[in-house]
Amino acid sequence: MNTLYPLKFEPILKEKIWGGSRIAKELNKKQGALPNIGESWELSGVANNVSVVSNGYLQGNTIEELIEVYMGDLVGDKVFSKFGTEFPLLFKFIDADEYLSIQVHPGDELAMQRHKLHGKTEMWYVIEAEENAKLISGFNCEMDKQKYLENLNSGKLRDILNWVPVKHGDTFFIPSGRIHSIGPGILLAEIQETSDITYRIYDWDRFDTNGKPRELHTDLAVDAIDYTLHPSYKTDYEIKMNRSTSVVSCPFFTVNLLNFDKDIEIDYGRIDSFVVYMAVGGKAEIHAPGLDEPVSIAKGETVLIPAEMKEIELKPVGGEAKLLEVYIG
Repeated sequence: MNTLYPLKFEPILKEKIWGGSRIAKELNKKQGALPNIGESWELSGVANNVSVVSNGYLQGNTIEELIEVYMGDLVGDKVFSKFGTEFPLLFKFIDADEYLSIQVHPGDELAMQRHKLHGKTEMWYVIEAEENAKLISGFNCEMDKQKYLENLNSGKLRDILNWVPVKHGDTFFIPSGRIHSIGPGILLAEIQETSDITYRIYDWDRFDTNGKPRELHTDLAVDAIDYTLHPSYKTDYEIKMNRSTSVVSCPFFTVNLLNFDKDIEIDYGRIDSFVVYMAVGGKAEIHAPGLDEPVSIAKGETVLIPAEMKEIELKPVGGEAKLLEVYIG
C-alpha cells in the first residue's frame, strides 16, 4: 500500500441567497456560473456532499473511501473506532453579503432523537470583516422560553439578541443551542460537527427563488435553544508567533492558530487524530519525512494531514503564514 501524504480536496461550492463574491475573489475558488457563493465546503463527510481528493495518486477518491482503506492510519484509531467511515468534522469558508437567517442547531441528543443524526457545535474564525460588520451570538439579557416566545411572536426578536461588532481574527465558539447569525461584510472559516441540521427562526422576511417566504422551524427551535445569558460570547486568545496558540477546545474538536514567519517543526505524536490545516492568511509549504516534495498551502486552501504522519515541518513562503490547526483531542 502506498504511503499517505497531505491531502487536498475539491471544494464544494454552495450558492446562497445571502452569498457574495469574496470566496472567489479572496480565496481563489473557481466561481463558474454561481453568482452568489455563500459557502465553500472544504472537507465534508455529509451525505451527498462527500469530499473528493484533488492532489496526488489518491486523486478522485472520496474521504469515505480512503477511511475504509486506511482506517486509523488516516483518521486516528480512536476516531475510527468511534465514527467508522464517516468523517467527523465539516470545514467551510462562509461569505455573507447579507444577514444569514437567525438560527440554532440542536445538540447531539436532540438531533439523534429527532433526525437520527449528529448535532451541530461549531466555531468561527473571522478572516475579513468590513467596517461596522456585526454578527449575532446569544442573547443580550436574561432569557427563558416564555420571554423568548413573547418577543418572537410580537416581532421583537432582534431586541433581545446580542449583536457583536467584529474584525479580522475574532473567534466565536457556537455550541449547539446558541442562537446566532452572520452579518453582511464578513468572510470566515467555520469548523463544525458533521451535521447539516439548522433550525431557521427568522429570515429577515426574505423570499426564495420561487417568490415564497423561506421555510422557518420556529417550533423545532424552541426546545433546542440554550437560554443561558453569558457575559461575553467572543473567544479571547493571545497570539504566540511561531508556535501553536490555543483558540477553542471542546469534546468535538480542538482548534489552534499557527501564526509563523519562520520554519516551525511540529510533533503530533501525542495525539491520536488526523490534523486539518485551513489557511486563513499567507502561504506555506508542508514538509514531512517520506514526502518526495512539499505540499503547498495558501490562503483559502485546506489540507488534511493523515494521523500516521507525526513529524511535520511548516515553512512560510514570502512572509507570514496563518493556519488554523484542527484535530480531535
